[in-house]
Amino acid sequence: MMKKFLIILVASLCLAQVALAQEAPKRKRVAVVLSGGGAKGMAHIGALKVIERAGIPIDIITGTSMGSIIGGLYACGNRSAKLDSMVRVQDWAYVLSDKDDLSHQSLQERERQNTYIITTSLNLGKKTADGGGFVIGKNINTLFNALTAPYNDSIDFNTLPIPFACVATNIVDNTEYDFHSGVLSVAMRASMSIPGAFSPIRMGDMVLVDGGLRNNFPADIAREMGADYIIGVTVQGKEKTADEIGSTGAVISQIIDVNCKNKYEDNLAITDIPIRVNTTGYGSASFTHAAIDTLIRRGEEEAMRHWDELLALKAKLGISDPKKRILIKHNPLVPPTKFKIGALNFVNMSKGDELFIRNKFNLEEGDSIDTNRAELITTSMRLDLFYKSADYRVEGHAVNFEDGTTGAKIIFTAGPKKTNAVSVGIRFDNEEKVALQANAAIPLRTQMPMELDFTVRLGKRTMGKVDWGFHPMSFIRPTVSYSFTHNDIDIYEYGKKSYNITYNQHRLHVAPLNFNVRNFNISIGAEWDYYDFRNLLVDRLPEHQRNFPDNRHFFSYIGHVDYNSENEWYFPTRGAKFKARFAYVTDNFVELKDAVGLREYAAMWRMSFPLSRYLTIQPMLYGRLLFGENPPFIISNYVGGQWFGHYMEQQTPFAGITNVEQAWDKLLAAQLQAQVNLTQNNIVLLRLAAGQNADEMKELLDQSTMIGTSLGYYYNTMFGPLGATVGYCSITKKLSFFINLGFVF
Repeated sequence: MMKKFLIILVASLCLAQVALAQEAPKRKRVAVVLSGGGAKGMAHIGALKVIERAGIPIDIITGTSMGSIIGGLYACGNRSAKLDSMVRVQDWAYVLSDKDDLSHQSLQERERQNTYIITTSLNLGKKTADGGGFVIGKNINTLFNALTAPYNDSIDFNTLPIPFACVATNIVDNTEYDFHSGVLSVAMRASMSIPGAFSPIRMGDMVLVDGGLRNNFPADIAREMGADYIIGVTVQGKEKTADEIGSTGAVISQIIDVNCKNKYEDNLAITDIPIRVNTTGYGSASFTHAAIDTLIRRGEEEAMRHWDELLALKAKLGISDPKKRILIKHNPLVPPTKFKIGALNFVNMSKGDELFIRNKFNLEEGDSIDTNRAELITTSMRLDLFYKSADYRVEGHAVNFEDGTTGAKIIFTAGPKKTNAVSVGIRFDNEEKVALQANAAIPLRTQMPMELDFTVRLGKRTMGKVDWGFHPMSFIRPTVSYSFTHNDIDIYEYGKKSYNITYNQHRLHVAPLNFNVRNFNISIGAEWDYYDFRNLLVDRLPEHQRNFPDNRHFFSYIGHVDYNSENEWYFPTRGAKFKARFAYVTDNFVELKDAVGLREYAAMWRMSFPLSRYLTIQPMLYGRLLFGENPPFIISNYVGGQWFGHYMEQQTPFAGITNVEQAWDKLLAAQLQAQVNLTQNNIVLLRLAAGQNADEMKELLDQSTMIGTSLGYYYNTMFGPLGATVGYCSITKKLSFFINLGFVF
C-alpha cells in the first residue's frame, strides 16, 4: 500500500511540474531591423556591437539593401566583431565592379582593365539576361557566395541561426517582394541592386531591384514574423531643403531618398528602440577605409546613447543579470577551401565549351578541387570562351565516396557570350596634352575561339590597330596584328629641344607562339616595319645624331618575356615585375645595310618590399643595349618620362627627365623608389635613379654617372592616377615638372 502511495505521489509531482512549465511565460521575441543606405549601412555593425554588449537576444533580423547584407551575414552566425573584420579587409573598388581578379587575369586583360575608363557592350538589338545595369555584379556574387557558405542551397530563412527576411522591389509592377526563402546570397544581391548601377535579379516574371524603393526600413516584416519588440537601426538622412538640392548629385540623392520614404514613418512608429545614426558627410558610395571606420564608430556611439533603453528592454525580457551575455547562435560550420567533386554541373554553357573546360582542367567527378582552382576555371570561361560572366557555387554534401568522404555538388554558371565590347579611355599630361583611345573587341562565333580587336587613338600620337587572335589550345594564343601610327615628338639633348620629328609607322606583327598563363607571357614572332618620315624641324645640330632619318623598312625577329605578379598596376605594394626582349633587326631578312643585323637586348626587373602598412620600397634595374654598326635613328635609345615606352616604344624612364632625351647605344640604369601610401588612395613617390650611358660597352664606366631624382603626389581613382611630379637630373641640369591625369596608354 505504501509503495502504491509513493508511486502516485511521484507521478503527481511530475504532472505538476509539467503543468507549471506549460504555464511559465515564454520569453518575448526581439527583432533587429536594419535599413538600406549603401556604404552608410556600415553603421549597422557598430550598433550591433552595442546590442551584443547589452546582452539583448536577437530572435529575428530583417533588412533592406545594405541592411540585408549585414543582416543576412549576421543571421548566418557571424558576430559583429567578425562582420567588422569582413568589411575592412574587402577591396570595395574591386568588389563593386566586374573586374577580374588580378591574380587570375592574363597580362593583356590586366592592361586593358587599367587603360580604359568605361567598357560597355553593344548588344545590337539582342537582349541579355544580365543586362540593365552598369555593373553585372559578378564579384559581389562571388563574395556573397563565399560569406554565406555553407547556406548556399535554396533554404527556408527561418532555419538560419537567426530567422531572417529581406526586401526587394519588383519593377515590373512596382510591388514589394519579401524574401523568406531561397538562395540567401541571391536574396541579398536582389535587395541591394540599385537601379541602373547594378543589373537586376530576374526570377520568373519578376525583375528585382533595391528594396529601398518600396520598404527601406522593414519593421513591419519583423512584426509579421512574430517580433514582440523591435530595435531598429536606420541611416536615412534628414530631409533636404530646396537650397541644398543644387547639384546633379544632390538631385539624384533626393530622388532616391524620396522614393525610400514608402512605409518609413509608419515602420519607425512601431519600432520600440529607434537608433537613427547621423551619417552627415558620407554617401552611399563612401567605401574608403577611413569612411568605414567612421561610420562603424558613429553607429556604435549612437547605439550607446540608447543604452538605458536597451537595459530596460533587457529587464522586460526577464534578463536581470547585467553581466550576463546572451549570445547569438553560432554557426559551427566552416566553408571548405578544398572538397571533392560529387557532382559537376555546367549551366548555360554549350557542350563544346563544357568539354573544353573539362579537358583544359582535367575535371572528373571524384577529383579534389580547391577554391583557387575553381576561380581559375571561371576566369578561363570568361577569357578563353568569351562568356560575359562566369561564377561557381557549392551546394550540399550529398555524394558519399568509397573512402568515406563526402563530395560537394559544384555548379559552374556561365553568362551569355560576350557581345561586341567597346572601351574608352581619356588622359591628359603636359607633354602630350589630351589623348583619347577607344577599343572594340569582337568575339567570333567559330569552332575555334577567335577574337578581333580594333584600337584607335587620337592625340599627338595618332594610332589605328587591328589584332586577330585565336586559341587553338590551352594558354596558346597566336596573334596577327597591323598598326598605323602617326607620331609628332620633340627630341631633347641635355635638356634643350634639339628637333621635332613627325613620321608615320606601319607595322605588321606575327606571333605564332604567344603563351599566356596568369602572370606570365612569352611571345616569339616577327615584325615588318616601315617608317615614312614626314617632317624634321631642327633647332640645333644634335651631338648624338649621326644619321638623319630617311624612309626605311625593317624585318625583325623578336622574342619577348613578360612576368608581373604585382598586386596593383600603378602603385604596387608587393610582387615582382620582369620584362626581357631580344630583337634581331634586318632590312633584307638577314642583314642590315649589308652587314650583320642589329641586335637589341632590353630588360627591366622590379621588386616591391612593404616595410610597413604605409611604406613600400621598390628597387628596379633596367637597360637597353644595341649592338651593330650605326643603329638607325628611329631604333636608337631614348630616356625620359614616367613609364616605359610611353612616347616611343624603346623609351626608358629616368627620374628627373620628363621630355624625350636622346641617349647612346648602351644604357644601364638603376632606380630606388619609396612609395608612401598616406591613405588608401593618396600616394607619395620619391625616386632616385642612377645610370651609365655610352656608345661602347667598354666605355660605360668611363662616362659620368647620370643622377636623377623626383618627388610626386598621386591620387589613385577609378579614372586612373591623378597627380604631378617635380624632379631634377644631372643631364638636363634643370627642374622638370610633369602632370598626369588618367590611365596611361
